[in-house]
Amino acid sequence: MKKIEHIGIAVKDIEKSNDLFAKLFGESHYKIEEVASEGVSTSFFKVGDNKIELLEATNKDSPIAKFIEKRGEGIHHIAFDVEDIESEISRLQKEGFTVLNENPKKGADNKLVAFLHPKSTNGVLIELCQDIKK
Repeated sequence: MKKIEHIGIAVKDIEKSNDLFAKLFGESHYKIEEVASEGVSTSFFKVGDNKIELLEATNKDSPIAKFIEKRGEGIHHIAFDVEDIESEISRLQKEGFTVLNENPKKGADNKLVAFLHPKSTNGVLIELCQDIKK
């Protein structure tokens, strides 16, 4: 893993949260994107070398809706930048981690993504991210 790619925060209302985090960081988000396959709308902020991703459910059955219902708003996941997501998935499975999706899927911000189950990572949902090569 190369670095923390972003921290994902589940929110109930992305517009209100965009305003709140713009005040906090002193600048507006740089991108809003919907990931229909995950039932989520995302908004990205750049904070120094790091990114914050706000996630709002677009339907009541999405993972973000279920997360907020169970735990409320807050940190949802930590994402790590990887060079080769497929070999990283294989390596982590051999190390005993539970991978939620063995085949990477298209995520927001031009990334291929895969997630590790929180039960295998001390309760933290981990996202692996690789830039989609054009």
